[in-house]
Amino acid sequence: MPKILIIEDEASIRRVLTKILSEESDTYTVEDAEDGISGYEKIKNTDYDLVLCDIKMPKMDGVELLEAVKKIKPEIPIVMISGHGDMETAIQTMRLGAFDYISKPPDLNRLLNTVRNALDKKQLVVENKILKKKVGKHYEMIGESDAINHIKEIIEKVAPTDARVLITGPNGTGKELVAHWLHEKSERAAAPLIEVNCAAIPSELIESELFGHVRGAFTSAVKDRAGKFEAAHKGTIFLDEIGDMSLSAQAKVLRALQENKISRVGDEKEIKVDVRVVAATNKDLKVEIAEGRFREDLYHRLAVILVKVPSLNDRRDDIPLLIEHFSVKIAEEQGNAPKSFSPEAIKLLQEYDWTGNIRELRNVIERLIILGGGEISENDVKLFASK
Repeated sequence: MPKILIIEDEASIRRVLTKILSEESDTYTVEDAEDGISGYEKIKNTDYDLVLCDIKMPKMDGVELLEAVKKIKPEIPIVMISGHGDMETAIQTMRLGAFDYISKPPDLNRLLNTVRNALDKKQLVVENKILKKKVGKHYEMIGESDAINHIKEIIEKVAPTDARVLITGPNGTGKELVAHWLHEKSERAAAPLIEVNCAAIPSELIESELFGHVRGAFTSAVKDRAGKFEAAHKGTIFLDEIGDMSLSAQAKVLRALQENKISRVGDEKEIKVDVRVVAATNKDLKVEIAEGRFREDLYHRLAVILVKVPSLNDRRDDIPLLIEHFSVKIAEEQGNAPKSFSPEAIKLLQEYDWTGNIRELRNVIERLIILGGGEISENDVKLFASK
């Protein structure tokens, strides 16, 4: 049920607006405030779908209130109420984020159309936020173990912020899934997530890959090229296996985090970037720091939030769910019906030592689906999943 707040110092105008809106729809809940201060307090403590606000009021005028509300609840549409002498100010409020303005005395059709349009916009904003927070099926995090639920809770709290996150854990545990969840549940979800595997890029090329280069910067630099940080502008850059990054590249990444600026290789010109950094590693970076292979100052910049992804051996209770998930997914890829696993087969798989973690489990499930019977049995597991 839409909730509307009328902020107006003239009691007669408040009564007229309340009467019009109440008669228009019995689904509207209409409240009022007699000045800007009391209106602002109501907005802080209540979730309104629309605010109608007079421009000239005592204590806090409409322009001041508009600016204050946009800082705490920018999604609320605010319609300004203007007297004849306030029209220029009313138009200025549109530049400050007001949805629209109506003049006194209010024209019935104009008022109702504006209210309906503003409420429609609020609904679209809410739906868009919900869509942004839904994570694509490709990056589902499967599991209900305490460790996985703890990670999900951290993501829900951290994703809407711009806090940097360092994800640790063995190879094959799904660190990239955590990075995708953080991005897709963030306010940056509409912008790109750029992934960089620092271990897969030669040390002499990592700086060019991250920051770009200008023509002639080195032998093969035949033209200017933007780097990953520029590509991730307004979005997220995921630095996977950051423990393998060269010390010279670490220094440049540190500068980018400190100043939000980068320079392409071979160029002194600075480029401003707005990028959220999420990093991951399977190494113990404190050991790397002690042995001089990783910068301690960069570690502290990256590790604002630490997320430790457990090995599969530490979350065996999730294996039945993972088996079901991979069985369905592999069947879809192959265009076949999913195969079921007998309780004995699942129990045996839970007892294995999964040194390769989730990645190894998926490969074993695919092998069993291809080579096993109509229902994967304990014997199938012994024959085809031997380690």
